[in-house]
Amino acid sequence: MSKVAQNDSVKPVAWVTGSGAARVGRTIALHFAAKGYRIVLHANKSIDAAEACADELRGSGTDVMVVQGAVESSDFAQDAVRSIVREFGRLDVLVNSAAIWDWKSFEQTTADDVQRQFSVNTLGTFLASQAAGLQMVRQPQGGSIVLIGDWAIAQPYPDFAAYFVGKGAIETMTRSLAVELATRNPNIRVNAIMPGTVLLDSSVNAARTQQIMENSLLKRLGRPEDIAQAAYFLATQEFITGQCLCVDGGRSIYTPQSIDSNAHPTYP
Repeated sequence: MSKVAQNDSVKPVAWVTGSGAARVGRTIALHFAAKGYRIVLHANKSIDAAEACADELRGSGTDVMVVQGAVESSDFAQDAVRSIVREFGRLDVLVNSAAIWDWKSFEQTTADDVQRQFSVNTLGTFLASQAAGLQMVRQPQGGSIVLIGDWAIAQPYPDFAAYFVGKGAIETMTRSLAVELATRNPNIRVNAIMPGTVLLDSSVNAARTQQIMENSLLKRLGRPEDIAQAAYFLATQEFITGQCLCVDGGRSIYTPQSIDSNAHPTYP
């Protein structure tokens, strides 16, 4: 699709949480920038990386700002949205890419482990979506929110129980937010991406990489660009809402002999 051809004052604005570090969220933000969006980067701890990315985007002619904070904080999202609207006058897209992914045996998993995963992956997504969505309600053009879940909630693997508690709520949250927001402004859509294995850590060796590829029906690894393209599609498609799109190379419909969490860089 072509770049957005509009005056700077009315160019759409995309906020991508978890886009400071050079991971999937960063790729999503760069994809929207290439489509002509003004960009809001977000970081909690990776603020230097976010500022460096912002400088690069400005150098290529993109209007950009950076917000910093913990997504699970009760005040962060509301403060961020106020800053975005003050700077750009609108908010058209939110992509919830901020997340954590830790593993621990079921026997060792504590209440704090569950709470931490839930706070970032579930509560943080809800709070950002709530704040952004209520801003979109006030906008005649509405807006679009994209959540990010995980294909493996349908086939959870061992030693990630705390993680799946948080990510398992994303499907229900997607449908609930779609109803809540569209009943207030029918120009608001809420959808989710359920990614497969994307962006392997450098510590993953060749044998493990091959195993991950064999577990994919398409026999290849996912790329951050695959998720970015899906996010842009869902953000701009005007007749889809409340849906969860698997972008997983077929893993959600194909069960090889061995399914585990071997994409995680520290998992044995």
